Amino acid sequence: MSSNETEPSGRLHGLDALRGTALLLGVVLHASLSYFPVTIWIVPDTDNSPVASVIFFAIHLFRMTTFFLVAGLFAHMMLGRRGTLGFIRDRAMRIAGPLATFWFPMLAAIIAGLIWMAAIRNGGTIPTGGPPPPPLTLETFPLTHLWFLWVLLILYVAMLILRAPFAMADRDGGWGRFVDRITGALIGPWTPALMAAPLAIAFWFAPNWIPFFGIPTPDTGLVPNPVALTAFGTAFGLGFLLDRRRDLLVRIERLWPVFTVVALGVGTGALVLAGGPVPELMPVTDPELKAPLAAVMALAVFASTLAVLSLALRFASGYSAVRRYLADSSYWVYIIHLPLVMVGQILVVNETWPWFVKFGVVIGGTLAISLLTYELLVRHSFVGGWLNGRRIPRRGRPDPDLSPAE
Repeated sequence: MSSNETEPSGRLHGLDALRGTALLLGVVLHASLSYFPVTIWIVPDTDNSPVASVIFFAIHLFRMTTFFLVAGLFAHMMLGRRGTLGFIRDRAMRIAGPLATFWFPMLAAIIAGLIWMAAIRNGGTIPTGGPPPPPLTLETFPLTHLWFLWVLLILYVAMLILRAPFAMADRDGGWGRFVDRITGALIGPWTPALMAAPLAIAFWFAPNWIPFFGIPTPDTGLVPNPVALTAFGTAFGLGFLLDRRRDLLVRIERLWPVFTVVALGVGTGALVLAGGPVPELMPVTDPELKAPLAAVMALAVFASTLAVLSLALRFASGYSAVRRYLADSSYWVYIIHLPLVMVGQILVVNETWPWFVKFGVVIGGTLAISLLTYELLVRHSFVGGWLNGRRIPRRGRPDPDLSPAE
């Protein structure tokens, strides 16, 4: 065993870092949207590059499936430590609570950014006479970038409901041993293909599916789209099962060269099939084209997810104060980042700098403000205890063995 990553009593440093990285990459992902070679974002910039769309594609391919896989593993861990009622109380406070608290301020800030950008396009005055916003319904509810909290809550409820009859019936542990054997058979070089099969079917049946964007983001509507539920639900389920078989994390770690090579190869193929760095961003309608696209894209999603998981286990399993700090801050950074990204994009939109300079300024400014507010307002206050499950004293060092926040 190359690390203490699988010790049941210790903190899973590699997975905690991976969860934090998935959230922090949201800053890079949203910052890249302004610099696409085709207009897709509310703050389009005339300085752009195909490199920006490749960066977006690569991050979007694995980021949220990875997050939900790790969330599933941590959910099983917390359920075992705190029991069902303790788990429900914790998730209500630290997932449902922030969603209810921050949703409206973030939506208001995003709308303010939209109005600001509209005024810039209109010569400095706010345009009038536009169409009214759609009425709020189950299909149109704007979850914004906080949609992941809503989907997490749905998966938690589904997990508790599905688990209940098996937990009651499994008095002698027979069901558990059977499930653990199935999980063991699932993990190997073939894992990405097995996990990709349900997602490929979901892609195939999805109407108006745009391959370049892979899994459609469920940021609008209280009922997530079937593709997102399939992808994130299967990833969450795999993580849940892996916590029962921590020994399999060692197997995944050892497969990092295989997963990485497959991810790079299939991911490149998926990008080419989806239209390349300058895609047309049109739904695929030809069945003969949609079938291979669905298969390759689904395989690329889970190959890249397993690749970054194995790399985190292999190279980030030890304690690092920097990684730990960034992992702790990532929840706060993600909650507040999107309005800050929009402000940064608007502030530099008329500058004549190269696109990559603007891109870097937006990312750097967003992270600087987010991390500064985290340090001054969150980490050492009751807000830090609320979001991360613990309040860090200003002169104290976090215990490296404390259980993870998610």
